[in-house]
Amino acid sequence: MAPRGDGIRLDKWLWAARFFKTRSLATEAVNGGRVHVNDARVKASRDIRLDDTVQITRPGSPPVTVIVCGISATRGPATVAEGLYRETEESHEAGERAREIRRMTSAPPGAHLAGRPTKRDRRRFDDSRGRGG
Repeated sequence: MAPRGDGIRLDKWLWAARFFKTRSLATEAVNGGRVHVNDARVKASRDIRLDDTVQITRPGSPPVTVIVCGISATRGPATVAEGLYRETEESHEAGERAREIRRMTSAPPGAHLAGRPTKRDRRRFDDSRGRGG
């Protein structure tokens, strides 16, 4: 961890905090406008400091808002990465609601089917549509 007050590139911090698998993915997200720092759109090279608020938007899930609690330039174990930030209460509640909704909804149509339909399945399908042969 860097001493208090020192900054580090945003894309490097996002990678070290394990929000993205690679630095290039982190850079793409920042440049694509899916990461904001202190409610402002920023560049990947912006220095991030302690107590900054970072909002990360991912497709298919609610935005994650975290407060920077630690600075690290190296990617370590997940337990260490969790110490680099603290998720806000609102963000945590929104994530819990989204997980609950996903759990409650049924699987998408056809999810129970495994692979290609058999000849028997095709005949049943044709019969149900009135296209018998």
